[in-house]
Amino acid sequence: MKIESKAQLNRFRTAPRKVRLVIDGLRGKTIQEAIQVLRFSKKHAAIPVKKLIESAAANALHNYNAKKESLVIGQIYVNEGKTTYRWMPRAFGRATPIRKRTCHVTVVLEGEGTTASTEKKEKKEAKEVAEPVAEKKTPKEKKADTKKAE
Repeated sequence: MKIESKAQLNRFRTAPRKVRLVIDGLRGKTIQEAIQVLRFSKKHAAIPVKKLIESAAANALHNYNAKKESLVIGQIYVNEGKTTYRWMPRAFGRATPIRKRTCHVTVVLEGEGTTASTEKKEKKEAKEVAEPVAEKKTPKEKKADTKKAE
């Protein structure tokens, strides 16, 4: 069964432009390849993005019983977050703005897995096929059987 697992990092205190430099090389890669690329990246944003991908993988393993080898980065994108404004004093009593930018990073993993409900159904069906249904006896019939045995 095809599954999609999602994880989001909100209000990451780095400019979206800098994070896009890191994530552009990850699209379509497997989880292991992406983590390997991020481990050796010199960019500051690589560490939180690596954690985010690991979190999405953990979501897929826990929620959908996905196979880790089958997980691929289907979508990864960065949106602009809220910008906080500060002021820097300058010469002659002036002030210039400092924009502290944030971003929201989203990762969607795709792969093969099963949901817990389908697993329960499969187990139930297998159990029903394996065990024939026994006839139910009323308490009076059970009592009669025990008297015959004596």
